[in-house]
Amino acid sequence: MQFDDDADLDTSEVQDVRGSRNPGGRATVGGGLAGLIALLLGLFFGVGPDNLGLSSGSDSPAATASSPARVQSSCRTGRDANTKEDCRIVAVVNSVQDFWAQEFRRRGGTYTRSPTVFFSGQVATACGTATSAVGPFYCPGDRKVYLDLGFFDELRTKFGSSGGPFAQTYVVAHEYGHHVQDLMGTLGRAQDGRTGANSNAVRVELQADCYAGVWAHHATTTKDESTGRPLITSLTEADIRDGLDAAAAVGDDRIQERFQGRVTPETWTHGSAAQRQQWFHQGYRTGDMAQCDTFR
Repeated sequence: MQFDDDADLDTSEVQDVRGSRNPGGRATVGGGLAGLIALLLGLFFGVGPDNLGLSSGSDSPAATASSPARVQSSCRTGRDANTKEDCRIVAVVNSVQDFWAQEFRRRGGTYTRSPTVFFSGQVATACGTATSAVGPFYCPGDRKVYLDLGFFDELRTKFGSSGGPFAQTYVVAHEYGHHVQDLMGTLGRAQDGRTGANSNAVRVELQADCYAGVWAHHATTTKDESTGRPLITSLTEADIRDGLDAAAAVGDDRIQERFQGRVTPETWTHGSAAQRQQWFHQGYRTGDMAQCDTFR
């Protein structure tokens, strides 16, 4: 995956609070085996820590950048995105949001941009206080995506993903799929508390995978809102394979087999490895969000 070296990055779409003091609240991830299993089963690409039983309450203030952010000073152009991990994520956020803004407009709607928050250790959100153990997530309470960039190493070392820049990109695009669902009113379907292979929770996650694929289909043709040129200049089949591999690595069956030693489909919240790959590929192949109806 390559970015236009001369493109300007919009760092206003990222709030970098890494290393800053957490603005209130304490994380309450359950201890012992029960807490570990709950964490693993609800872990990656969730809708928010409150839905995982990991919240410290709704009284925690939202994360804000209280000092000059690292990305504002170091992530200025596509050349930076081609050489620095955090700048690459900034560029992906820009591209994903440019695509959805244009797609909503094409369909007669309005897309509201969502900031991504880079944090380390723990962070307070409108959904409660979360630690890095929760993994990347979207919080509908403040409509922000939260990322601890250290997760990308764990995706490879702990969960067996092949890694690569597009594995990271898939994660970001998936979370913005949840934001799209939030704007369209479909995200709430996961709030009925049910789990299982055919649950609404799984269908919501698979749809976000499909939306990530839809963006990937258009990634090299989506024009930057300010320059009129595509920010991403190259996306290879090897990149897509890395994305598919990352999708499989965080399938419920893969996670359960790795950490429980058995697969229990009745507790699934995100879908199997095969399902996640299937729906990401569906979006990538068609480039049409209308083909992402996982509730049908």
